[in-house]
Parts: sequence; C-alpha cells; structure tokens
Amino acid sequence: MQGEREVKSESAIESMPALNGNDFHENVPSQQKQQLERYINFFSSIAFSTCLLATWESAGGSLLSGLYNGGPAAIVYGIILSTVGNLAIACSLAELASLHPTAGAQYQWCYFLAPRGRRFISFIQGKRISFYSSSLTCIFLLKISGWVTVFSWSALVCIAPYFIGTQIQGMVVLAHPDYELVRWRGTLLMWAVAIIPIIINVFARRVLAGIEVAAGIMHVVFLPITIIVFVALAPPNPDSFVWNTFVGGLSGWENSGVVFSIGLLGVITPLAGVDGIIHMAEEVKNAKVVVPRSMIYGTLINGVLAFSYLIATLYCMGDYTEAVTSPTGYPIITIAYQATGSKAATFVLMTMGMLPGWIALFNGLASVTRLTWAFARDNGLPFSEFFAVVDPTYKIPLRALFLVASCIFALSFIQIGSTAAFNAILSLSTLGLYISYLVPLTLLVLKRLTSPQDIPQGAFSLGKLGLPMNLLAILFATYFSIFLPFPATLPVTGENMNYAGPVLGFVILFACGDWIVRGRHKWEGPGMKSDANGQ
Repeated sequence: MQGEREVKSESAIESMPALNGNDFHENVPSQQKQQLERYINFFSSIAFSTCLLATWESAGGSLLSGLYNGGPAAIVYGIILSTVGNLAIACSLAELASLHPTAGAQYQWCYFLAPRGRRFISFIQGKRISFYSSSLTCIFLLKISGWVTVFSWSALVCIAPYFIGTQIQGMVVLAHPDYELVRWRGTLLMWAVAIIPIIINVFARRVLAGIEVAAGIMHVVFLPITIIVFVALAPPNPDSFVWNTFVGGLSGWENSGVVFSIGLLGVITPLAGVDGIIHMAEEVKNAKVVVPRSMIYGTLINGVLAFSYLIATLYCMGDYTEAVTSPTGYPIITIAYQATGSKAATFVLMTMGMLPGWIALFNGLASVTRLTWAFARDNGLPFSEFFAVVDPTYKIPLRALFLVASCIFALSFIQIGSTAAFNAILSLSTLGLYISYLVPLTLLVLKRLTSPQDIPQGAFSLGKLGLPMNLLAILFATYFSIFLPFPATLPVTGENMNYAGPVLGFVILFACGDWIVRGRHKWEGPGMKSDANGQ
C-alpha cells in the first residue's frame, strides 16, 4: 500500500499500515531528524541512572515516614520489597527501552503496544488518524499517559530541593535551638537549591557527563564513610529492635497492614524513577544496549546501597521518640547527632548526604526536560510548537527546561500551605510514575497473551521470564499506587491531608480538557524515532 504523506510539527511523516513482528522494529517511522547530540557513554549512563535517584540519601531524608508508620520492621522489609518490585519494573521497561530508546518512553511505547483495528472499532472515525490503524480512544489514553508521566517527573525533581532546603533549616535548628522554623523560608531555600542546576543545564550541558561520574563516585564513597562513623561512635541496638520491632498506633491508623503499606512511602520513593535514563536516550551512545543495562544496574546498585544505609542507621539510632519528634523535622539529623555527639560532625554527615542528592538534581532536570520536549515535539502539550524548539546556541530544549523549572517553583508553594508537604510531594511524584509504568506494562502483557509474535526481539530480552516478570511488575506497581495517596495520620484535616491524589486528579482533568479543546484536533500520537544503526 502506498503510504500517505502527512505533515506534523513541520516535518513530513510517512503513513503506513500496522506492522507485525520484526518488521515493526525495523520500520518505525521517523518523525524528526536527530536533534540532540549523543555524548553520554556507558559509564556516564550508569552513573546517571545510579545518581539520579540518590537513593540512600533520599532514604535518610524520608526516614520519618517509616518510623511513624511501621517502625524499623517496616523500613527493613519495606526496602527489600521496594528493591524487588522496582527491579521487576526496571527489567520489564528495559525490554521496551531496548526496542525504542526514546525520550518520550512510556507514552510512545504505549502507542505501538496498544490494540488496533477491529478490537477498538468503537470511536474509530473511519479514516487513518496516524501511521497506524488506531482508535481515537487509544490515542486519548496515550495522551493522558503522557501528561501523567511529564507531570510526575516534574514533581519528582522537586524532592531534592525540598529535602535539601528543609534539611538546611533543620541544621540551623540544631545549631540554634531558638531559631523559629518558618515554612516560607524553606520555600526560598528550595528555590536557591534549584538555581545552580538550572544554570548548569543551560550553560554547561557538556559537563553533565563529568558531573554524573563525579556524583557516582560520591554516591558510592560517601555511604561507607557515613556507615563507618555511625558504627564506630554509636552504641548498637539489638537485632530484635531492627528486625522485629513493628510500631503502630502513632499515626492513628490501627490496621497493621495499612500501617505497613503507608510506611512504605519512605522506601518506595527513593527507588521510584527507574525510567530516568530513558528520557536521556536520544543523547546516549548506542542507546539500545546502554539504556536497558543502565536501568537495571542503577536500580540494583541503589537498592543495595539504600538497604545498607538503612540497616546501619537503625542499628545505630538512639532514642526512638526523640528521633520521631525531632524539632529539626528530620529524624536523620537527630540520629546523626545522637551517634556523634557533635554538631560539626553531624553537619559533615548531612552534607555528605545532601551533596550527591543535589547533584542528582542536575540529572533530574536534564531527564525531565527531554521528556517534556519529546511530548511537545509530538504536539502533546498546549503551545507545543513553542516548547518543542531546541535552542540552536545551547543545543538543548531551553524552553522545555524553563517550563520544568516553573513547575518546581510552583510546587514549592505546597511547603508553605501544608504541614504534610513532605508526604504530598513524595506521594505526588511517585504515584504518577507508577501509574505511568502500569499503562505500558499492562499493554505489553496483553500483547504477550494475544499476539506474542508481534513483539520484536530487542538488544535486551527476558525470554521466557518476560510474562512472569511483567506480571510481577504490574502487581508491585498496583500495590504501591493504592497506598501512596493515603494520608499519613488520622484524623484527616485540611492541613495534614495528603494532596497527591487530588492534585494528580486535577492534572488528569486538565489533560482531558486539553484533549477536548485542542488535542483531539492536533495530537495524532507520537512519531517514534528509530534509526537503522540501533542508536
């Protein structure tokens, strides 16, 4: 069949019928030429994936969630559960990344995995709406998936500024107990923390690869130093305290299963974001091989590091009540002070945790900027033509970067208005990410069950383990998503409510409105980029 020529985002796209098997892999249409320079090698990619999550650093910052709901047992077994679950998700997504390593990732994978033709005969308008025979319903769902992914990553990059800014406040409280911890000052500190990574992303893009390697070294080296200090100076807790102590009743929740599940927030969030390196794929050399490996290695390394850090912290923590009710707002600051007995040593230990987390923000901004740019490139956002521009001087999607930065500044106001800002910011990003994983994973399982011959073989394949691994990933992602929006304490008030669910619901409603007003006329699905060389 002779393909029709369509124009989309000022570039010609070849329309063609749906393809099967490896024909699909070889003939994915190219919407645009390569616009970003490939400069990230294998080691930089591993460092990027490992440091982006800043897992053990953020696990220390989010320790309050587990101590408040579930206690040491919830933290220890929770980090094991989180590592296994996120590793299953990483392996499942790695298969898709080896087929199409593209900045759009989830929503673009959904596009070629979604059922087509007669199974979606409802809503079909009787004409070709893209380079596949897809339904309007399918494209609408993919657009929602794209919105959720973009917004979730925008919220995720708020975590580092929030942790670092408010931890700086906490250290001021430790140094000067009479200091009043005012929330709007934390917001200003969040802005200050975000400024330099934004500047580096604009003016020093080429140094990001070196920064990633340096951050990777710090990420790995600072951990044993911290553990050695804790072990050498703090009297150890008994094994029973670390492995068998379950704390319930502090938060108002009574059911042990619910308490445990809500307490998982502090160990789920540090490992969420396994797709981060994927969104840099169009700047990674040999992306079809490098990106899947980086996802899996990065998740595994981070899981081991976070587990080691949390075990050491629990064995070396002092008074439990004093840590949970710390005036600094962070139990880890009090635990470090209890262990060392020195404010100066505490500041050094906290700095070793904050510095890699701050550098991770450099990578996070770069990743979510490329994701936002890819979605705009496919006409997924309002004013897409404006945000899809790659600046010819700096060779980055500058406007998309400023859009992401604006989201950081806007979301930082949650810090002012809610005492539950901690849970809201963590839950908001993590909930959206797991939802964004669920959509392509569910479609992949349906494809395996209905037409496995249509799934091409990529550079990375799970083989016979594919279906069990995908089902395991869906199980974990569903479980995590159910409890992430739960409020941390009862009774629920306007001030302590977890606003993650309502905010994400508003984003989805906004996406629906955009679809009705603009998207259904302009957005025809992604134009996935692929090249013959497997780049």
